[in-house]
Parts: sequence; structure tokens; C-alpha cells
Amino acid sequence: MRQNSTLHMKVVKKKRSLGGFTGASGRGASMLRPKYVEKIPPCANACPNNNKIREALMAVSKAEAYGKTNEAALEEAFYFFLETTPFPSVCGRVCPHPCEKQCNRLEKDGSVAINSFERFVGDFGLEKNLVPRKLTQEKRSEKIAVVGSGPAGLSCAYQLSRRGYPVTVYEAFPSAGGMLRYGIPDYRLPPKILDAEISRIAAMGVDIKCGTPVGKSVSYDDLRRQYKAVFVSLGAHQGIKLRIEGENAKNVFTGTDFLHRIKAGEKLAVGAKVVTIGGGDTAIDAARAAKRLGAESVILYRRTRQEMPAIEEEIEGALEEGVVIEFLAAPLEIRHSEGKMSVMKCQRMKLGEPDASGRARPVPIEGDTFDLEFSTLIAAISQEPDFTGFENLRQGKDWFKTDAKFKTKDDNVYAGGDNLQLGLVVDAIRHGRIAAQAIHEAITGEPMPAASNAAVIAKDKIMLGYYDAKKRAEPKHLGVAERLAAPQAEIASTLAADEALTEARRCMSCGLCFDCGNCWSFCQDSAVIKPLVKGQPYKFKLEFCKGCSKCQENCPCGYIEMQ
Repeated sequence: MRQNSTLHMKVVKKKRSLGGFTGASGRGASMLRPKYVEKIPPCANACPNNNKIREALMAVSKAEAYGKTNEAALEEAFYFFLETTPFPSVCGRVCPHPCEKQCNRLEKDGSVAINSFERFVGDFGLEKNLVPRKLTQEKRSEKIAVVGSGPAGLSCAYQLSRRGYPVTVYEAFPSAGGMLRYGIPDYRLPPKILDAEISRIAAMGVDIKCGTPVGKSVSYDDLRRQYKAVFVSLGAHQGIKLRIEGENAKNVFTGTDFLHRIKAGEKLAVGAKVVTIGGGDTAIDAARAAKRLGAESVILYRRTRQEMPAIEEEIEGALEEGVVIEFLAAPLEIRHSEGKMSVMKCQRMKLGEPDASGRARPVPIEGDTFDLEFSTLIAAISQEPDFTGFENLRQGKDWFKTDAKFKTKDDNVYAGGDNLQLGLVVDAIRHGRIAAQAIHEAITGEPMPAASNAAVIAKDKIMLGYYDAKKRAEPKHLGVAERLAAPQAEIASTLAADEALTEARRCMSCGLCFDCGNCWSFCQDSAVIKPLVKGQPYKFKLEFCKGCSKCQENCPCGYIEMQ
């Protein structure tokens, strides 16, 4: 006779009224029968690129049970990430991890630290010199051009190279990486990490031509004649000005220009007080960079902290470092005096009704103004690409428009990244990946992978009580004094190996069997067949089933349905 383990006894059984007859189990039964139905975990659903998060975590979580070494399991996890992204180490550092905000474990003891785990796995892949796997050994003759070497362009090039296409990437700047290189400070993304992941793409055969701006060195029309398809991914390197009096002075920068200059190694004399205008990531990065140059750093934002679009951890980091944020204030005009501090007249604001962005609209408070002195002013309110040479792809005052497969109005021309709209790095990676699949479909006729129509499994379908409480792993951070003493030093550290392995085991495998054995243990009718080899699927012997639903009621991850 099978004995339930103490672990199984922890399960909280749900009572259900079932009509029908009484089976061998002695409880009411029905004509319903169990079926294994895989669901989409909310983490993968919330990830804009639909990374295989559950698969990567569970590969590591079940390593010991399935007789694999931790190293083999981490390698497996690495390749799960590389199916959809060439940048696990980069995204493990700069992504705001929307996946974690939807993790079902959030309801128990905190979401799984997916971002930190991805970073660890990405760094593991770099340390072990793991090489991306191609989808075919065939070398195709159709040449593809990619304009821009940011995350969208390199994602597209990577996925096309996996399919055997010769790809040439045209980059206007001296080095590849786009906004990853020129828009994100070193303390968030060390150049050696970015270089390593880009080098891995280049080693696949992707030809990256830096210092070659399309529209000047080569024309858009030339690319269309010379290549079977073109993917355009212009980075949003141009900062948008404030459009107020006095901003055309030498001590006034846009956010992107300021960060570009710092990343290029230029020694900027910013003076005693730097004021940054804006509430996005560029504004936060610029303000923190100014603090590292020894200045008093102030951010002026026209809404409240709740409406700030910047990553929450970065806002918190800025405040820790002494950056002051002046909320509900907007610039009106700038006055300059020779040899003295400049002065910006500012307008006090209040929040009104929501605007098109869904955030409360800032409304001026009539007659309520104040002056703010500065030695350097940084306007980081927004940014846009330089569309020179690509005017034909713009539609009216809009940026590029594409269909769901990222095809533009021009034949065989696709686009993604910031030239569609400003977004996350992971958004751009998805654009490039889908466009690569669409290009391959257009050339070969092979249909793109169909999107899953499976349901997303909600927290009320997970038996949280089954899982042991485990503290979430958090990366260590440099103290404020250490950060400011070493301005380029990376603030957050990668998890230690034992921390990453333990964190993977916190994954509840929402919506997919993780071999807990509950369905087999609780079935008293021998209707569940346990596999002889761990990791192989369980099966139902439906002719023995009485429809008691115990398997469904005691499936912790919500994989079983009665139908």
C-alpha cells in the first residue's frame, strides 16, 4: 500500500461536490476525466520577449533529482534563454523585469528573482565560452542587411544567422551596441559584458561594420538593391529640447548628448550644481552620472514619483546617492549671467485628469513659480532617432509603422526598436527576433512559429501551501561611498552560485508538471502511471479512472484539468 509522505500531508485538499456514483475511493465520482493541460506561466507572459523562464529555472531546479550536474543544468538553462535572446547577461542587468511583477510566488514570500538568475546564467555562459546553437548547418545565399547595432538590430542579426543567412550590420557609431553602449552608464552595464555578448554574435559570422552610417556612407536604396531584405533599427540618440528661452547655451545639454559624452570618455566640467529635467531612465542616469562628477545633482519632474517611468531600483539608487528630486515642477525659461550661476524659472504643478499615457496630466498652478540655480542643465525629457536617409519610411509626423511581423510599407524592408517607439531593451530584442522569423518566412515560405493559445495560469490555480517558504535571493550592492569613489564600478553584483541554484528551486513550475508525484500518490484507483525514468511524463490509465478529481485537487502547479 502506498503511504503519503509528510510533504503530501501538507497539501490543503479542496472539497468539491460531485454527482454520480461511488468508486473504489469511496467518494462521489463523475464522468469527468483528468487531462494534462500545459498553461503559460505569468512570468513568461509578462516578458515582452516571452523568454523561456520556467524552462530555464526548472532545468536547474530539478538537476539533482534527474541526475544532472549543476553545470550541465546551468548550460541547459543558458540555451533556453538563447532561444529568444542573445543578451542574457545584458538584460540580467538593465531589464526592469516585468516578469517578476507577475510571478505567482509574489503572493507567498516574494517573486522568484528571475532577473538575477538570468544574469547569473548569462555570466555563466560567458565564463564557459558557450557558443550559440544554429538552427541549421545550411548556408543560405540570400544576404540580409541590418541598419543599427542596438538590441533590435543585433537580435535580428543573431536570429537570421542561426538560420544560415549571411548578415551585414551597418552601425554609424565607432562601436557596436547602440543605446546599450552609448546610453547606459558603466555602473549599470560594464562595457566588457556588452562587448562579450556582441563578440559572440560576431563569431557566428555576422559582419558588423562600425563607423558606416547609412544615408551617408551607403544609401538606403543601395541596401535595398544589394540585399534580399533590410531590417532598420535606428537608435533614439537625439535628445529632444525643452523649447524654452535660453536653452541654446553651452552649459545646457540633452540627456542623450550628456551620456554619450561621458561614455566617450570626455572630461566634462559641469560645475557645482547640475539640474536634470525629466523622469525617465535617461534622466536618472544623467543625474547619477553628474553626482559622480562631484556636483550637487537635482532632478526636476513635473509629476510625482508614482508617475515616474524610470526603473524603480534606479530611482531608489539615485536617492541613496543624494540626488534630490523636485516633484511637480516644470521649466519656464532660462536666464544666463556671465561668470555666475544660470537661473531657471520653474512652474509649480498639480495633477489633473489622466492624459493619453494613462498618467495624471500635470496642470500649472497659476502664479506659483520659483527660481532654481544651476551650473549645468540637462534636458532629458525624451529622445528620438535621426531619420536622415529614411524619410520615406516615416508616415506624416509619426515614426516608422509596421505590421505585426514588423514589415514596413516598403517591400522586403522591416523595422524595430526605437524607430517605432521608445521602449525597453527586451521590447527591441523581441522586435528583432520576430522580424527575423518573418524575413525567413518571406524567403522560404516556411511559416513562422505559431503563438501559443494556451491560458495563463493565475495564482488561484496554484496550491501555494504545498511549497516551502524560502527567502528570496537579493544581489549585493556597493555602498554609496564606494560608488562615488569609483564612478564606473558596477553597483550590483551577480549572485553566488549557491544563491542562484537555491533561487531556481523557488520556481513553482506554474502550469507544467515538475514531477511532485501527487497525482500518483492521491489516486486510489491506479489510474495514474508513474514513469520508470525520472523526468519522463506521467500518464493516465483512464479505463481505471472513476472521476474523483483528487489528482486535479492535489496538483500544486495547476497542470491537471478535469474535462
